[in-house]
Parts: sequence; structure tokens; C-alpha cells
Amino acid sequence: MVMETPLIEFKNVAKRFGEKTVLDKVNLNIYGNQITTIIGKSGTGKSVLLKHIIGLLKPDEGVITFQGKPVSTMKKNEWEACRSQMAYLFQNNALLDSMTVLDNVTFPLRQTTKFSKAAIEKRALKRIEDLELTEAIHKFPSELSGGMQKRVALARALVTDPKIVLFDEPTTGQDPIRKNMILSMITHYRRKFGFTAVMVSHDIPDVFFISDRIVILWEGTVGFEGTYEEAVRLKLPMIDEFLRSLDGFQDELTG
Repeated sequence: MVMETPLIEFKNVAKRFGEKTVLDKVNLNIYGNQITTIIGKSGTGKSVLLKHIIGLLKPDEGVITFQGKPVSTMKKNEWEACRSQMAYLFQNNALLDSMTVLDNVTFPLRQTTKFSKAAIEKRALKRIEDLELTEAIHKFPSELSGGMQKRVALARALVTDPKIVLFDEPTTGQDPIRKNMILSMITHYRRKFGFTAVMVSHDIPDVFFISDRIVILWEGTVGFEGTYEEAVRLKLPMIDEFLRSLDGFQDELTG
């Protein structure tokens, strides 16, 4: 089977902060229309990797390509066209407290498009309805539950119809039931809207069941990249420690 060209590719990407090498010659492929989950212990550079994808950080060495073309050789408008296809869902939601749900969701469109106010509102209302937030439209983030805030952040991320959505620890600080809800929400909307999802998480093993591919960051480099089934078959020691918590989990998730 011939693999298609990766949507995003990291070739020998290195990133240092002072003396500390956070990414050490990372090679990685992200394919379109899949959920790729990046796992690893805290401080292994998962969020740093995500920030490289969206251009918030630049590599010290190596190349990142987008649809086969190196980002470093792109002209400004070319990169901006790529960048506009991505949305980033921050770990803490990063909602604007002084704005209502509607204003939060329309914000990216107001910033990045020339649409009329009516067109912007129409698109935002559609996403708000998609994510079952209609009754919260005039509320402020502080008036919403954690799960609802997460949905507002997702509605805001999806309002620009992105091709790629980056999720930074989307389930951090949520109880098990809400974790499952957020993960199934991501799967559901990914199917519905057809975007590529790249997720950073340490919610093992929950994320395995919704991921098409997993990438394990291990001491600054990619220790494994492939499907969950392959990882289990290879009996990787780094996965073994995660697997011990698996028993009974699947019943809980599927039941």
C-alpha cells in the first residue's frame, strides 16, 4: 500500500531553549483526515511540537513541510494561506472573559476575514448550534461549566472551517465522564466536518481508542509512530507502563 504524501512532515527537527534540547531530530508524518495523537511524559516537548506546526515556534534545525512544501521556503502569503487552514485549541480554552459566547465564536472571523457582520454572525450561529450551545449564546465564559467552555472553544476553532485542528491537552482537568465526552465530541465533529486532528494528550489509554495514529515522544525524539495495534504488537516498554491501566477500560468506554 502506497502511503499518500503526508499533510505535515517533520524532517530532523531540532529545538533548543538555551542549554536544553527539547526536540532532538524529530521525524514525523501527519496524514490528512486522521486523528494523530502525540503522547509522552510531561516536559517531553509535546506542546512545543504543536507550536511548530502552527508556526508559533520555528525549528533551530531541520525542515517542516506542509503538503510537501518546506515552510521555510514559503512566501509570506503562501504561509498565511496554510496557516489560515489551521485552528489551535488551547489547553485552557483561552476564551475571552469579557465577551459573550457569540462574540467569542465570531472573533476569529472578525480578525481574519472580510465577511459582512451578518455573514459572520450566520456562520457563528451555525457552529454554536452544531455544538449545542444555542441556549448559552449571550452568556459569558464564567457562567458556563468547564465542559461547555470546552465546546465554546471548539466552536470558535471550527468556525473558520479549518482543515487541521490542533488540540493541546483537550481533556486536562476534566473528570473521567467529561473526558470521554470531549474525546467522543472530537471524533464526532471530525467525522462531521472532515478535518485532520492533531492532539497532544497524556490521557492514556483513553486517546488510543479514537486515534488513527499515535506518536510517542521519548526523550526529545520520536520513539514510535504508527497505529495502536502496531504499538501493542511491538510490545514497546514505553507502552507497557501505559497498558497496565487498560484492563476494564475498554468495557467502560464501549459499554
